Amino acid sequence: MRHFVSAACGVWLASVAAVQAEPVVVVELYTSQGCSSCPPADEFVAMLASDPRILPLALHVDYWDYIGWADAFAQGKFTDRQRAYAKMVGSRTIYTPQFIIGGTDRIEGFSPEETADRLRAHLAAQPVVNLTVTRDGDMLVIHAEADPPLAEGVRVQLVRYTPAETVMIERGENAGKTITYTNIVTSWQRLEDWSGKAPLELRTPFAGDGPGAVIVQADGPAEILAAARVD
Repeated sequence: MRHFVSAACGVWLASVAAVQAEPVVVVELYTSQGCSSCPPADEFVAMLASDPRILPLALHVDYWDYIGWADAFAQGKFTDRQRAYAKMVGSRTIYTPQFIIGGTDRIEGFSPEETADRLRAHLAAQPVVNLTVTRDGDMLVIHAEADPPLAEGVRVQLVRYTPAETVMIERGENAGKTITYTNIVTSWQRLEDWSGKAPLELRTPFAGDGPGAVIVQADGPAEILAAARVD
């Protein structure tokens, strides 16, 4: 599958280090250790993470915990976020695995070809917001500017995540499997609301060695207008 994704879809790059400061396309994966359909999507996230233009984020939900295995990475607020996305499109149903690309494109189930097609469109799009994030010790300095100014305000958010962790699952639908999870979200914090008219200058704490990202997103949640990785 790895060869198919990188060669046939033509989305991923071989060189990573040279462009780490560039804006990224955010891909949210809603997943669970208790979901038997999720391991291929979890593996796919690791492939996506090899491309510096793409920031996949695994948000583990808690609604599969009842079937025999409690996902240690799951948080109820990630379930709430997935439900909020569903509400935005008038749906009452949520699924795992589910990819949401750029806050707008929803892919239910595991479909690498469709995901690659949607990613190509997002990668080709011109960013709506120019976002710059620099680290100053244990602080982040965030600058954002929209040209033209935005019609509606947006949220500036800070995400923290664990790059990888391997789990041996003892019970539930994936019992007996050992799975490595990539870019496991540990917190998703709303920093500030921004009008999108005057330029934004913001400083916020960023302690520890773990990576993160700053995400500028329309309320809803809806379209992600800009995102930048923080290493």
